[in-house]
Amino acid sequence: MKKLTYIIASLVFLQSCSNKEGGKQVKLEGKIERDQLAVTTKIPGKIQRILVEEGQQVQKGDTLVILEFPEVDAKSIQAQGALDAAQAQYEMALKGATDGQMKQLNAKVAGLKEQFDFAQKSLDRMNNLLKDSLVAQQKYDEVYAKYQGAKNQYLAAQAELADVQHGARVEQQRMALGQKERAMGAVSEVNVAAKERYILAPQDMTIENINLRVGELALAGYSLVSGYIVDGTYFRVTVPESKVKDFQKGAEKTLVFPYLNNQEIKARVETIKSLSSYANISTAYPDFEEQETLFEIRLKPVDSQGSRDLLTKASFVVKQD
Repeated sequence: MKKLTYIIASLVFLQSCSNKEGGKQVKLEGKIERDQLAVTTKIPGKIQRILVEEGQQVQKGDTLVILEFPEVDAKSIQAQGALDAAQAQYEMALKGATDGQMKQLNAKVAGLKEQFDFAQKSLDRMNNLLKDSLVAQQKYDEVYAKYQGAKNQYLAAQAELADVQHGARVEQQRMALGQKERAMGAVSEVNVAAKERYILAPQDMTIENINLRVGELALAGYSLVSGYIVDGTYFRVTVPESKVKDFQKGAEKTLVFPYLNNQEIKARVETIKSLSSYANISTAYPDFEEQETLFEIRLKPVDSQGSRDLLTKASFVVKQD
């Protein structure tokens, strides 16, 4: 009877040891993850059209949403009007007077030249008469004063005509050019803002959520569309401190996917970081001691093209070496 008792106790002990040894072979499970992406707008506007659906895969540059910017349209008209006015001011500064003004100035110069020539002839006559003492000095001085006045008026008209023929002064031309460039900058700014009405996909991605509907107001910086980057697939698994030595950075691991009939995919260890919260554990049944630190292992697929169709958040098992 005692022998039987010892035999049963021995069997129970061996079974217990076997269970403990088997417990150490718990599979390391993880989750398929993808880098997320949020598409926002820089300028507030109303949703005019939504061109994608949730679950749809889009390529970089595809139009996702079209916004409505009434204020931008109004500013565009204002900016174009300011540019036209500045262009006219600049051209006038370069050209100078109009054709009609040029005719007036030429006529003015011609008339003053006639007066100057007449004053010159009168002064010559008075000069001869004064030499013969036929006129008083007072009379000569009066004619000489008229001559000087006609001369100065003629020279002033010539200078005025020369300024007009060469355009406005350099400082005025620079000022007009600065106003023109400022107006061009305003037009460019409005054109850039107008392009923001088309919300484009920044990368190849899968649409996960559309956060607004047609007619709703999209504020600056608000996420309109969010989703997963197609080439952003990675694998996340949690391992205890005692097993982290098996996941050296750069090492390749074989991952088994139960939902794909145990299909295997090669992945390379990319990062290793410690977990500060147990809520971040990705392994369903982690085997670790209470005092052990947990580490999150991030792996990237060796073949990024072959991992595009994997389901996000699906589970996988790390194949034991």
